[in-house]
Parts: sequence; structure tokens; C-alpha cells
Amino acid sequence: MTAERSLVVSGLSLSYDDREVVRDLSLTVPPGQVTVVVGANACGKSTLLRGIARLLAPTSGAVLLDGRAVHRMPTREVAEVMGILPQNPSAPGGITVADLVGRGRYPHQGWLRRWTPDDEDAVARALAWTGTEELADRPVDELSGGQRQRVWIAMALAQETEVLLLDEPTTFLDLAHQVEVLDLLTDLNHRGTTVVLVLHDLNLACRYADHVVAMRDGAVVAEGRPADVITPETVRAVYGLECQVVPDPVCGTPMVVPLGRHHCGTARRGPSAT
Repeated sequence: MTAERSLVVSGLSLSYDDREVVRDLSLTVPPGQVTVVVGANACGKSTLLRGIARLLAPTSGAVLLDGRAVHRMPTREVAEVMGILPQNPSAPGGITVADLVGRGRYPHQGWLRRWTPDDEDAVARALAWTGTEELADRPVDELSGGQRQRVWIAMALAQETEVLLLDEPTTFLDLAHQVEVLDLLTDLNHRGTTVVLVLHDLNLACRYADHVVAMRDGAVVAEGRPADVITPETVRAVYGLECQVVPDPVCGTPMVVPLGRHHCGTARRGPSAT
């Protein structure tokens, strides 16, 4: 893999029927880095990822992969370079884990879809990286939500693309598995994969991102290094939330401490507490 693929979003607008969700958005995805997109619910994060992955056609603007509009490129050619794990993927009934992960190899196979040792090795690596080897023979629809999410991530990894897009990959995972998945994606990035993902947890986003994109109402509010983007002012503008931002005691990255109406235990102690 190389980390030199150019991915540029230029004046992109995306709509569902007559409802515009992303409008005139432009950004450049830093090659070879981990980019995390953050923002409140319904701000357009997932829609942006769908547009980049050509799952949603633009009403205007373009997504350029190495200078070429992805919506005009052959599907297989795009899939060899760019993979996506959407927010709510669905699997055919009764399919086993190994078969589902194996589907990540389709872009690398010829028209006759002959299975090769390279395909076998890629699937084995993906299962090992996600800790799902013991699930290989089980039907996907019998798995827990967390197990199923790790299997979908394994399928995305088996595709072995140079750019990987993931929409909330830590959904359904407990905290330990969230950290495990983000560590895994960082390992993948260190091997040369450009990673773009949507996350809700700002503190984990700051720990793992090289580049943060903060969105509101279908537009980019701020982007750059976590320390430059995740500030009390940006959090207020994006989430309508008052907070303090302090150094993470482990990583030194920004850590958001929200200020609610009932902080410091006042909800439990009552108004007379000191």
C-alpha cells in the first residue's frame, strides 16, 4: 500500500429528495493520516461519508480521487482503492462470518471470481486483527451487536484498500473494544492506509486523530489538528454545549469536560449541599 492517494472534496452538495444535508462543502483529506469527522446528530457527517464513497450522488460539486471524479469512475476501480464501512450494514440471512469477510475480496478478483491464496491470507489477517477467528464458522445473524460490528470491520480490512472510510465503527462496542478497534485502525494507518472515520466521542477522536473535521448544519466549522479544533468555542458552536477543555492525562491531547446544569454531584446532594 501507498499513502499517496489524493482525496479532495470540492464544493460538494448532497441531498435526500428535496432536503439538502451537505452544502458546498470542500476539504482535503490528508493522505496517510487518520481523519475524524465530528459533530452533533444530523449535522451531515454520515451523509458526507456516503458522498465520498459514491453511495450518494452529489447535487453539485465532486469528490476527486487522484484528480478524478469518483462518481464517474468504474465501481471496481474505486473499490480497489477506497473501502467503506457504513453505519448500518446488513448481511444476507444465514451467511457465515468467514463468507462475509471474504466478500471484502471481491474488488481484487477477476470476473470469474477465482479464490486465491492472497484472498485466503487477507481474510485470515482481517479475522486475526479483529479477534474474530473463533467466529469464522458462525452465522452473522447469531452474533451479538459488538461481535457483528467487529466482523464488519474485518470485512472492510479484508478489502485492503489504500483509503478506508468508517461511519461510527465503535457503535455497539463497550469501552474496551472501542479502544481496541481504534488501536487497530491506527495500526492499519501506520501500514500506509489513509483512514477517515466518524466518531461521537470527542475525547477518543482527539486521542486517535491526526486531523479533525468539525461539522454543523452540513458545513465545516473547523478543521485541523485536534488541539486547534477542539476548543470550548468550537464545542459551543457545534454542539451548543458549555465545556472546559483540559489536557488528557494520558496523551496530552484535548479532553472535553462538559458543564451541565447538574455537575459535580449537585443533582444528588440537593441545593443545600456545600
